[in-house]
Amino acid sequence: MSGRVKIGIIGGGLMGREVASALSRWFVLDQHPVQAELMAICDPVESRRDWFRRVPTVKLFAADHNELLASPEIDVVYVAVPHDLHETIYLDVLKSGKDLFAEKPFGIDLKAARNISETAASLGRFVRCSSEFPFLPGGQRAFKIAREGKLGRLLEVRAGFLHSSDLDPDKPVNWKRQAKTCGAIGVMGDLGLHVVHIPFRLGWMPKTVFAQLQKIYTQRPDGAGGLATCDTWDNATLHTGLEISGHEVPMRLEMKRLAPGETNTWFIEILGTDGGVKYSTKEPKTLWTFQRGREQSWLRTDLGFQGPFNTITGGIFEPGFPDCFLQMWASFLAERAGKLDGRFGCVTPEEAVRSHQLFGAALHSHAGKNLATIE
Repeated sequence: MSGRVKIGIIGGGLMGREVASALSRWFVLDQHPVQAELMAICDPVESRRDWFRRVPTVKLFAADHNELLASPEIDVVYVAVPHDLHETIYLDVLKSGKDLFAEKPFGIDLKAARNISETAASLGRFVRCSSEFPFLPGGQRAFKIAREGKLGRLLEVRAGFLHSSDLDPDKPVNWKRQAKTCGAIGVMGDLGLHVVHIPFRLGWMPKTVFAQLQKIYTQRPDGAGGLATCDTWDNATLHTGLEISGHEVPMRLEMKRLAPGETNTWFIEILGTDGGVKYSTKEPKTLWTFQRGREQSWLRTDLGFQGPFNTITGGIFEPGFPDCFLQMWASFLAERAGKLDGRFGCVTPEEAVRSHQLFGAALHSHAGKNLATIE
């Protein structure tokens, strides 16, 4: 490994701890060009900061993010905070002279996303946004098959991310259930970048959208014996229109927090006249490819471990969420070092801004119950 990158985390919740786990296993990567080291944590809650004391490389424990940003020891900052804090903290990171690995949706709305993107470009900072699931072997294989252009004329694209996390009406409210902290786009901001990452990377940018949005539970326990208002969208189904090779192609995107029978399912399906591919984390080792002949058939392939970056793990083993998370970070730091070498990359600021354009148009479509143009 040729370069050493020192990393700080702002936000010590679930995703911040996943970053600590991934960086602690960096040696699993085989000949990655960068050596990553977690040096600092910032969170206003002391118990969250204390969790990171088990990470021997962490030396700075800050309650204020400005203290972390003032440290000359930090090169890259990962930020995982509620959406209403994205713009302020992301801009502070960029102005401090550090590079940024941002969480989705890259700002609470389109205005914030554009401001972050434009500031990063003007300051010359390297910025990418988190989206883990396309780094699984199945996602990578689906992307490769679609990119090769051997599916014939494309007929249909489906992609989605499904949770059942909110099916329980007694689950207490949190910041993701209120528009003031999550944003008016609701579940689209929470799950949407995972869904559009591969389509956008293939150049499939929707021109139109017809959106069906649902608010299922409008109140939840507030943790103090009362009820709190929930005003974000719980489920979103977007029927979008693409133009691929001069032809119109429908693409359906699903983002749902109330999907019975699902825990954390990400999927993609691409169908063409000469072939097709589909993959779902519900069957994490299984890739389905369609073959057209005298008899039509779907071929089931049992996938192994291999991701974009080689690891010490044998190819026949099964990957999981920590593995695609590590692959995502490997991609981020390799691209930052100019050594991505054609591998799949993390979400760019431009793609994040485009997602906000799509989700904003979806709000207009649902409000007017009509087809909306994506500006």
